[in-house]
Amino acid sequence: MTATPIRHDWTLSEIHELLELPFNDLVFRAQSVHREHFDPNEVQVSTLLSIKTGACPEDCKYCPQSGHYNTGLEKEKLLEIEKVVAEARAAREKGASRFCMGAAWRSPTKKDMPYVLDMVRQVKSLGLETCMTLGMLNEDQAGELAEAGLDYYNHNLDTSEKFYNHIITTRTYQDRLDTLENVRKAGMKVCCGGIMGMGEDEDDRAGLLMQLANLPHHPESVPINMLVKVAGTPLDDVEDLDPFEFVRTIAVARIVMPASHVRLSAGREQMNDQMQALCFLAGANSIFYGEKLLTTSNPEADHDRQLFNRLGIRPEQRGEAHTDEEREAGLIEAMEHERNHHLFYNADERKSA
Repeated sequence: MTATPIRHDWTLSEIHELLELPFNDLVFRAQSVHREHFDPNEVQVSTLLSIKTGACPEDCKYCPQSGHYNTGLEKEKLLEIEKVVAEARAAREKGASRFCMGAAWRSPTKKDMPYVLDMVRQVKSLGLETCMTLGMLNEDQAGELAEAGLDYYNHNLDTSEKFYNHIITTRTYQDRLDTLENVRKAGMKVCCGGIMGMGEDEDDRAGLLMQLANLPHHPESVPINMLVKVAGTPLDDVEDLDPFEFVRTIAVARIVMPASHVRLSAGREQMNDQMQALCFLAGANSIFYGEKLLTTSNPEADHDRQLFNRLGIRPEQRGEAHTDEEREAGLIEAMEHERNHHLFYNADERKSA
């Protein structure tokens, strides 16, 4: 059987044709492509820590961390390095293979860089894969992060270029593409996707998927988020997206980026088990687990474990193999850690935004 070729020349009409296939045909095609590149019963599981929360100067209409909106979220300073390393060590001891760190910045300042570089080095020294999202990066910053050992950098396009200005005005679409190029030049892997349900139409979802699939290198990880409506943001009353349209987006992402991990990310708390199962069937093979995803709720790890057991899914392992019992124990312990540990800490006062 010939594997589906990796393409970078998708047209908008081709992606529309995929999105408009009969649902069963689309999911069957996506699952067939998925099986060419991945174990269909493995899902990559990551943990995410907010290392600096709130007061972001960007005006992203979906984001409770934006300083432009009153969402009741308190500003928190950059976490002390020791706190981050302790969280990473705990995650590793519970079976995690990747540790992701996010900061609510437009871009890291010169004063912030030594702190985040040390975080990368120390987390990397624990044997974990590292991922960060810090806003825009110039070439020098990307090079410093790569030299420190950062494996992945997350920087989402969010939506199509056509719809982008309806959502964000404080940075351009090209700014985002430039950051992705700087990350690639530095030799790091890319985590890049978007958010569904922000009031966009099918043409916008197709445009986002085309943009991602036609990058010179497909993102190794493609987060497909469902909007989490937060009171106080401009999108808190936007009309809900049809769940089947979300599953269709997952399926087409799998088809046009066959070798990428497609991540079922924010918005899972609003999805029932049946919808999540359809997303896995359509080619999603990565999730974040834990009770909080940066500042919004996420299904509890215990529920994820139960769902995995019901579906016969196991966490994807990188590096040293683990038994099924060890994998299950890791998820249980991670759940308890999320419940019993407060993740945020106010570091000494200093400019961090």
